[in-house]
Amino acid sequence: MCWCDRWTIMHLFLLLILQATAALGQIDPAHCRYALGMEDNRIKDEAITASSQWYETTGPQYGRFNSEEGDGAWCPKGQLEPSDTQYLQVDLGRLTFLTVVGTQGRYARNSGNEYARAYRLNYSRDGVLWKSWRNRLGNAVIEGNKNAYQSVINDIHPPIITRYIRVIPVTKLSTTVCMRVELYGCLWDEGLISYSAPEGQLMQQPGHPIANFSDSTYDGVNERRLSGGLGQLTDGVIGLDNFLQARQYHVWRGYDYLGWRNDSLGTQGHVEMEFVFDRQRNFTSMKVHSNNMFSQGVKIFSSVSCWFKPRLIAAWEPEPVTFMTVLDDRNPSARYVTVPLNRRTAKSLRCRFYFADVWMMFSEVSFQSGNTHKHTHTFISQQKIYLLILFSSEPPDDGNTPILIGCLVTIILLLIIIIFLILWCQCVSCGGGYAEPDVTQCTPHQCFHSNAPHYAETDIVRLQGVTGSNMYAVPALTVDSLTRKDISAAEFPRQQLIFREKLGEGQFGEVHLCEAEGLPEFLGEGSPLPDRDCLSVLVAVKQLRADATNQARNDFLKEIKIMSRLNDPNIIRLLCVCVTSDPLCMVTEYMENGDLNMFLSQREIETSSLSKHVLLFFPLPPSSLSDLLHMSVQIASGMKYLASLNFVHRDLATRNCLLDRRLTIKIADFGMSRNLYSSDYYRIQGRAVLPIRWMAWESILLGKFTTASDVWAFGVTLWEIFTLCKEQPYSLLSDEQVIENTGEFFRNQGRQIFLYAPPLCPPSLFELMMRCWRRDIPDRPTFEGLYQALRPHVNQ
Repeated sequence: MCWCDRWTIMHLFLLLILQATAALGQIDPAHCRYALGMEDNRIKDEAITASSQWYETTGPQYGRFNSEEGDGAWCPKGQLEPSDTQYLQVDLGRLTFLTVVGTQGRYARNSGNEYARAYRLNYSRDGVLWKSWRNRLGNAVIEGNKNAYQSVINDIHPPIITRYIRVIPVTKLSTTVCMRVELYGCLWDEGLISYSAPEGQLMQQPGHPIANFSDSTYDGVNERRLSGGLGQLTDGVIGLDNFLQARQYHVWRGYDYLGWRNDSLGTQGHVEMEFVFDRQRNFTSMKVHSNNMFSQGVKIFSSVSCWFKPRLIAAWEPEPVTFMTVLDDRNPSARYVTVPLNRRTAKSLRCRFYFADVWMMFSEVSFQSGNTHKHTHTFISQQKIYLLILFSSEPPDDGNTPILIGCLVTIILLLIIIIFLILWCQCVSCGGGYAEPDVTQCTPHQCFHSNAPHYAETDIVRLQGVTGSNMYAVPALTVDSLTRKDISAAEFPRQQLIFREKLGEGQFGEVHLCEAEGLPEFLGEGSPLPDRDCLSVLVAVKQLRADATNQARNDFLKEIKIMSRLNDPNIIRLLCVCVTSDPLCMVTEYMENGDLNMFLSQREIETSSLSKHVLLFFPLPPSSLSDLLHMSVQIASGMKYLASLNFVHRDLATRNCLLDRRLTIKIADFGMSRNLYSSDYYRIQGRAVLPIRWMAWESILLGKFTTASDVWAFGVTLWEIFTLCKEQPYSLLSDEQVIENTGEFFRNQGRQIFLYAPPLCPPSLFELMMRCWRRDIPDRPTFEGLYQALRPHVNQ
């Protein structure tokens, strides 16, 4: 065979592969069952973490299927109680279609006998928002092992589209458990991370049973409209020709379809759906599996128009792609309808499907895409070069191929160097992003200048804190040469602290609720404790773990020194310490009414214990408004005190504002230590966790934390208070969209998104919030100014 024939055949073979790939619809769960790499170590040790471990030899890295390394499995610390939530977490590295989970116990070559009889699954597509898996009947608990050595393989119905997975052992009795795990599935190359649509509806026809076309496995928000999740349209199950029949057992009629009745959507005549992807893609087509049982008033859509958005916070492009379908009144079979998308590039799509009859029903939606612009022109050029080699009519010159590849590699390296130099020059010209910028002059292509005093990054000590949060950023001179004599807090007898409850935990320590016997007498006159007559009081105790690093230990002592300097009625007080022996402890006030976020969110709109007045009608009665303003003034007062000491909090939010029994607010840093608020923090893999929804644009983009960035966070905290903490700031934006929005603040072209005005908030107060979110730092108010502006409005 001549070279020409060989390359022609290869050409045709590749075209057949491309055509076969383009014809694929949704992933088939029956075939998507490949081991994802726990047993064979494709999933690396650093991608496997856990909530706790008993010993180093039973750490999460030993929770691998069919492995006897270490002590033979992952074992959470201590006896597992029915109320515990211990977990083994696996980062799969990218979005994955998870279909099967396999588990084993700890056999350890016949020396172990611990296993989990049942378990649950939690999952997350971004590492921030976690969801609980349930099967199609609503059950969350999966049957586990009956002994330590045999493996149990469970199919996951419905399958999970995720990147992070947590296996959570479940027990009915206090017992010790250990687990080894393998996960099975395949890559979710489609990249769809959420779709939104109107909720499905009921079909009630005279003389026929009721059919329910809701999306029962949807894992997002379902409030008359589905948003922020995935469900039956991406589970790989294709609906039958007869929509009243289902492929699943023990489910209701119509289960496999999401369906809508034309007249139930007003006069629109269409169903609007939005699709959000993990990154920008170049879309070739969309495949929609539709029912066409026209004898029952159900047909495929008559036409569809799709709009494209290149970035999530950008505007929709005005020119849609419109596709007219060919209606078929002879064949009632359900079918995939392929909609060409003309290689339009986007990260989000909005499609309007127009009715052709009374009902429209979908069971699956999938997308095909080519290369995206986001993958750089270098990659595209590389593809073109290889295509030239493959499809050339002449045989390749083996002597020139290495030269061609070498040139290609050289070009790629040169591009990387050029990009690096550009970024480095911008960084140097902007002072590394750490000097105080004159933001009124700054653009991405200009230098940052500073005439105002500031603390450079190297002059700031940021304490990670035992609970995981950054307590305060302070001038370095306040914590130099730390010794025990620098700590003014008294040493309290450790044996007089009686453990009551764990309040939270972080990487290197824990926060406990303890009863301190004899503390009022120990502190003597001038004690901040409210009840001097009690022999013992409740306190919060921060305790450093025994396995903490030397750096964590040093930071802990520095935090004690800083805390011992603070003396303000609206700042949490350090009462005493236990540092003469391990574990190191600091004892602070305990706030009986918890944090402000929980306190306000538990207040109903109809009646509020904040006052005797009703909060149903607007505007608020003056005394009710005064209650919320009084809280705001207290926070402003505490922050004014911190600012006077040049302390930067870095994490001001209602979760970090605690209330005592008199409803006095005291600013603290416990919020991040509680799993309850983990979704408030954006986790950067291998780096920090950041409260981005409360952070100023310069903190996110430039790493700058100043009193002015605390003022920004104060504005967001005010917004929380006047929404009664009923929702998260920017709740309609994903974390990635929040970060993109900060870029709009930087560019300052009028496209940035602000928080809306809360219904409980007077216009003058919302104007004050907006001043806190000014793009230019000098234009933001000071905490002294905020305190003076708020104080006159409070009824003393």
